[in-house]
Amino acid sequence: MSNATVFETTRLILKPTDLDDATFIYTLVNTPKWIKFIGDRKVKSISDAKTYIATKMLPQYKKLEFGNFTVIRKSDGVKIGSCGLYDREGLNSVDIGFAFLPDYEKKGYAFESTQKIKELAFSEFGLTKVLAITLKENLDSQKLLKKLSFKFVKNMNLPNNPETLMLFACKASSLPV
Repeated sequence: MSNATVFETTRLILKPTDLDDATFIYTLVNTPKWIKFIGDRKVKSISDAKTYIATKMLPQYKKLEFGNFTVIRKSDGVKIGSCGLYDREGLNSVDIGFAFLPDYEKKGYAFESTQKIKELAFSEFGLTKVLAITLKENLDSQKLLKKLSFKFVKNMNLPNNPETLMLFACKASSLPV
């Protein structure tokens, strides 16, 4: 992202994920829900987390000037989750994603941060459509996507992934005026 732009919401700071977030990313990607609903990223150490950030997250920032954001609670500076926009193979548009540590679920943080990322997709990054994918079993994710005005499109598979995913989409015109 140009000059590592940081964004804010009422309760949260959204900063581009960088190597300083390795300990947090290590913890997040090894939570039971991440492994169940997103997949095991084989991040088994802080060093692996640094490699994951360097090879999976930072190159997209350089290419597209957006990507994964670490979500930080303003009240105490604690890193609580991540959300962002991802250029995934097999999708014809950018995909929005989110994940939070268990202690910070069901508190509105996912909605608040992801709503901000969705708004930025259209207002700052010039996208006209944003996609989202989730497993059929991930009812919480589906509920949040619907609350964010995403509409179910179809079931699909990504390349080299046998799991059937639900594809959702949201167009810029669905933003409030």
